Amino acid sequence: MPTPSMEDYLERIYQLIEDKGYARVSDIAEHLDVHPSSVTKMVQKLDEKKYLVYEKYRGLILTPKGKKMGKRLVDRHELLEEFLRIIGVDEDLIYSDVEGIEHHLSWDAITCLEYLVEYFRDDPKRIEDLHMLKAADEAEEAEMEEKNRGDSR
Repeated sequence: MPTPSMEDYLERIYQLIEDKGYARVSDIAEHLDVHPSSVTKMVQKLDEKKYLVYEKYRGLILTPKGKKMGKRLVDRHELLEEFLRIIGVDEDLIYSDVEGIEHHLSWDAITCLEYLVEYFRDDPKRIEDLHMLKAADEAEEAEMEEKNRGDSR
Protein backbone atom coordinates (compact mmCIF):
# COMPACT_ATOMS: atom_id res chain seq x y z
CA MET A 1 0.00 0.00 0.00
CA PRO A 2 1.23 3.51 -0.75
CA THR A 3 1.97 5.94 2.07
CA PRO A 4 -0.41 8.90 2.61
CA SER A 5 2.07 11.14 0.80
CA MET A 6 2.28 8.72 -2.14
CA GLU A 7 -1.51 8.65 -2.21
CA ASP A 8 -1.65 12.45 -2.49
CA TYR A 9 0.75 12.37 -5.43
CA LEU A 10 -1.03 9.49 -7.18
CA GLU A 11 -4.39 11.17 -6.72
CA ARG A 12 -3.10 14.45 -8.16
CA ILE A 13 -1.23 12.78 -11.03
CA TYR A 14 -4.31 10.76 -11.95
CA GLN A 15 -6.48 13.90 -11.91
CA LEU A 16 -4.02 15.88 -14.01
CA ILE A 17 -3.81 13.13 -16.61
CA GLU A 18 -7.61 12.83 -16.69
CA ASP A 19 -8.05 16.60 -17.02
CA LYS A 20 -5.13 17.55 -19.28
CA GLY A 21 -3.92 14.29 -20.77
CA TYR A 22 -0.55 14.59 -19.06
CA ALA A 23 1.10 15.46 -15.75
CA ARG A 24 4.35 17.40 -15.60
CA VAL A 25 6.52 17.77 -12.52
CA SER A 26 5.81 21.51 -12.49
CA ASP A 27 2.02 20.91 -12.61
CA ILE A 28 2.18 18.41 -9.78
CA ALA A 29 4.34 20.77 -7.68
CA GLU A 30 1.94 23.65 -8.26
CA HIS A 31 -1.16 21.64 -7.35
CA LEU A 32 0.39 20.10 -4.24
CA ASP A 33 2.21 23.29 -3.25
CA VAL A 34 5.61 21.59 -3.02
CA HIS A 35 8.99 22.13 -4.67
CA PRO A 36 9.63 20.45 -8.02
CA SER A 37 12.61 18.63 -6.47
CA SER A 38 10.21 17.01 -3.95
CA VAL A 39 7.97 15.92 -6.81
CA THR A 40 10.92 14.40 -8.66
CA LYS A 41 11.93 12.38 -5.58
CA MET A 42 8.39 11.12 -5.04
CA VAL A 43 7.88 10.32 -8.72
CA GLN A 44 11.07 8.25 -8.59
CA LYS A 45 9.70 6.36 -5.57
CA LEU A 46 6.40 5.78 -7.36
CA ASP A 47 8.37 4.52 -10.35
CA GLU A 48 10.24 2.07 -8.10
CA LYS A 49 6.91 0.85 -6.70
CA LYS A 50 5.59 0.36 -10.27
CA TYR A 51 2.79 2.94 -10.00
CA LEU A 52 4.21 4.90 -12.91
CA VAL A 53 7.03 5.05 -15.42
CA TYR A 54 9.19 8.17 -15.16
CA GLU A 55 11.78 9.29 -17.66
CA LYS A 56 13.72 12.40 -16.77
CA TYR A 57 12.81 15.30 -19.08
CA ARG A 58 10.22 13.16 -20.88
CA GLY A 59 7.44 12.97 -18.34
CA LEU A 60 5.56 10.18 -16.69
CA ILE A 61 2.95 7.59 -17.48
CA LEU A 62 0.77 5.78 -14.95
CA THR A 63 1.01 2.01 -15.08
CA PRO A 64 -2.23 -0.02 -14.90
CA LYS A 65 -1.52 -0.40 -11.16
CA GLY A 66 -1.06 3.39 -10.85
CA LYS A 67 -4.23 4.14 -12.83
CA LYS A 68 -6.26 1.75 -10.68
CA MET A 69 -4.92 3.24 -7.45
CA GLY A 70 -5.27 6.82 -8.73
CA LYS A 71 -8.90 6.28 -9.69
CA ARG A 72 -9.58 4.62 -6.35
CA LEU A 73 -8.08 7.58 -4.50
CA VAL A 74 -10.02 10.14 -6.53
CA ASP A 75 -13.22 8.17 -5.98
CA ARG A 76 -12.51 8.04 -2.23
CA HIS A 77 -12.00 11.80 -2.14
CA GLU A 78 -15.23 12.46 -4.05
CA LEU A 79 -17.16 10.04 -1.83
CA LEU A 80 -15.95 11.79 1.32
CA GLU A 81 -16.87 15.19 -0.11
CA GLU A 82 -20.35 13.94 -0.95
CA PHE A 83 -20.75 12.38 2.48
CA LEU A 84 -19.77 15.61 4.23
CA ARG A 85 -22.21 17.58 2.03
CA ILE A 86 -25.00 15.14 2.86
CA ILE A 87 -24.47 15.48 6.60
CA GLY A 88 -24.45 19.27 6.31
CA VAL A 89 -20.80 20.24 6.75
CA ASP A 90 -20.15 23.85 5.71
CA GLU A 91 -18.92 23.94 2.09
CA ASP A 92 -15.91 26.07 3.08
CA LEU A 93 -14.69 23.27 5.36
CA ILE A 94 -15.25 20.24 3.16
CA TYR A 95 -11.98 20.19 1.20
CA SER A 96 -9.76 20.61 4.26
CA ASP A 97 -11.83 18.10 6.24
CA VAL A 98 -11.50 15.51 3.48
CA GLU A 99 -7.75 16.14 3.28
CA GLY A 100 -7.59 15.65 7.03
CA ILE A 101 -9.47 12.35 7.20
CA GLU A 102 -9.01 10.55 3.89
CA HIS A 103 -5.75 8.83 4.87
CA HIS A 104 -7.04 7.77 8.27
CA LEU A 105 -9.97 5.64 7.18
CA SER A 106 -9.69 1.98 6.29
CA TRP A 107 -10.97 0.80 2.94
CA ASP A 108 -13.63 -1.09 4.92
CA ALA A 109 -14.81 2.21 6.44
CA ILE A 110 -14.84 3.77 2.96
CA THR A 111 -16.99 0.91 1.68
CA CYS A 112 -19.42 1.39 4.57
CA LEU A 113 -19.60 5.12 3.82
CA GLU A 114 -20.38 4.26 0.19
CA TYR A 115 -23.40 2.27 1.40
CA LEU A 116 -24.49 5.12 3.66
CA VAL A 117 -24.20 7.70 0.86
CA GLU A 118 -26.13 5.39 -1.44
CA TYR A 119 -28.80 5.01 1.27
CA PHE A 120 -29.24 8.78 1.42
CA ARG A 121 -29.05 9.18 -2.37
CA ASP A 122 -31.80 6.58 -2.87
CA ASP A 123 -34.30 8.72 -0.98
CA PRO A 124 -33.61 12.48 -0.84
CA LYS A 125 -36.24 12.73 1.91
CA ARG A 126 -33.69 11.07 4.20
CA ILE A 127 -31.25 13.92 3.55
CA GLU A 128 -34.00 16.44 4.15
CA ASP A 129 -34.92 14.73 7.45
CA LEU A 130 -31.26 14.76 8.53
CA HIS A 131 -30.93 18.47 7.75
CA MET A 132 -34.18 19.22 9.57
CA LEU A 133 -32.86 17.33 12.62
CA LYS A 134 -29.65 19.38 12.51
CA ALA A 135 -31.56 22.65 12.07
CA ALA A 136 -33.87 21.83 14.99
CA ASP A 137 -30.89 21.02 17.20
CA GLU A 138 -29.13 24.25 16.22
CA ALA A 139 -32.30 26.26 16.89
CA GLU A 140 -32.62 24.62 20.30
CA GLU A 141 -28.97 25.43 21.07
CA ALA A 142 -29.47 29.06 20.04
CA GLU A 143 -32.58 29.26 22.20
CA MET A 144 -30.67 27.89 25.20
CA GLU A 145 -27.85 30.37 24.67
CA GLU A 146 -30.35 33.22 24.48
CA LYS A 147 -32.05 32.02 27.65
CA ASN A 148 -28.66 31.75 29.45
CA ARG A 149 -27.78 35.29 28.38
CA GLY A 150 -31.12 36.49 29.73
CA ASP A 151 -30.63 34.66 33.04
CA SER A 152 -27.19 36.16 33.55
CA ARG A 153 -28.48 39.73 33.27
